[in-house]
Amino acid sequence: MVASFKELYRKYDIPAPRYTSYPTVPFWSETPTPADWIQHLRRALKGDQTSWALYVHLPYCETLCTFCGCNTSITKDHAKERPYVDLVIRELDLYLQNVPELKTKPLRQIHFGGGSPTFFSAEALGVLVDAIDQRVRRDSHHFEGAIEVDPRRTKHEQLQALKRRGFNRISLGVQDFDPEVQRLVNRIQPFEQTQQVTQWARDMGYESVNFDLIYGLAKQTPDSITRSAQLTVALKPDRIALYSLAIVPWIKPQQRLFKDEDLPKGEDKRKLYEIARAILTQNGYVEIGMDHFALSTDALYEKTKSKQLHRNFMGYTDQKTDVLLGLGVSSISETPESFHQNEKVLNLYEQKISKNEIPTLRGHVLTDEDKTQRWKILKFMTQFEVLLSAEEKTAAEIFLKEMILDGLVEIQGSTLKLTDLGRPFLRNAAVFFDSRLQKSQPQTRIFSQSI
Repeated sequence: MVASFKELYRKYDIPAPRYTSYPTVPFWSETPTPADWIQHLRRALKGDQTSWALYVHLPYCETLCTFCGCNTSITKDHAKERPYVDLVIRELDLYLQNVPELKTKPLRQIHFGGGSPTFFSAEALGVLVDAIDQRVRRDSHHFEGAIEVDPRRTKHEQLQALKRRGFNRISLGVQDFDPEVQRLVNRIQPFEQTQQVTQWARDMGYESVNFDLIYGLAKQTPDSITRSAQLTVALKPDRIALYSLAIVPWIKPQQRLFKDEDLPKGEDKRKLYEIARAILTQNGYVEIGMDHFALSTDALYEKTKSKQLHRNFMGYTDQKTDVLLGLGVSSISETPESFHQNEKVLNLYEQKISKNEIPTLRGHVLTDEDKTQRWKILKFMTQFEVLLSAEEKTAAEIFLKEMILDGLVEIQGSTLKLTDLGRPFLRNAAVFFDSRLQKSQPQTRIFSQSI
């Protein structure tokens, strides 16, 4: 007998990683030494056709959104902008001194995340981009400059300054258009503000506009998310990320401000996603990977069709590089051999930079097994199928037995495939490849719910 959706959600709504990396951060074990980390970067950029991407974390926000799980610093003191920009530039210089390949290998992507990058003035953002351009070489054929913006804090001159410097993609934090939901998450953002920033970006010639939405927020209802989805498609962003609210109060205490009874759960929560999904797909959006949608004219869709979609700490991307270098407090870097994260506390980050030290907090050197499982999880998260070895096939038939019986995954020959019915349970199925999670069997909550 086929289980009902209600039964499936009750059965599989368990804590599970989102797999923007493997191993996932809680299971990082061997932090690379500074010398090893530098060598990993250099080896990754050794080949003739290698390239890299740059992520810069800009942590400041004027107010706290209570759904947020990001590393932020709440302040209204804009005098902090330039000193922080100077720190990031000094960190880049440290890397350039130790990894000369970064000067010559093509930089394919700059991504400003936060926090609220548009906390920073047009002048400060321009100084930062100019400093990067003076030191490294952009890829002349495949460059992407992207910024995450808070429509409440975004000014025309900020977008204009970045567009003049070659930025071509913008991501708007929207979350929800309902006034009551906005009040409860401390983010009052009228539709007109989002509409205005979207129009500015269009008029300036930004090639891709993304909206971030969240389902599962306090007091969201089928009616309210229907309205939010309808307003979203009216503005026609090229990409939409429809994220599940990740409740992690053991990491972010502010999330305890929510009352349990205000939060939709299980089947009720997933229903919100399905309502929005139906509206998006009826209006020309294609579901890309987990929680992501794109128009057929967007590069994400093209990469999905050609099976070249990639996934990293920034989520799904059409850009795949040999190195992702993270600058700024708490930012994460990635090479084929290791992960590296900067200090998460701002004054500790500042202290290390002032001493001309790479501001390492932690990291992980991948084992051969890690590399294999990392590749398989990435393949499964981007293509919904992956080839199994004979040994893995036998193990999958046991480990995923319930999901197979419930019609959520299937094994065809030597290929594990996620079914259409199994889309909501992608994270659950990916756990099969997570040997570190299986071996550890954590006794405390370290991941958000899978639904």
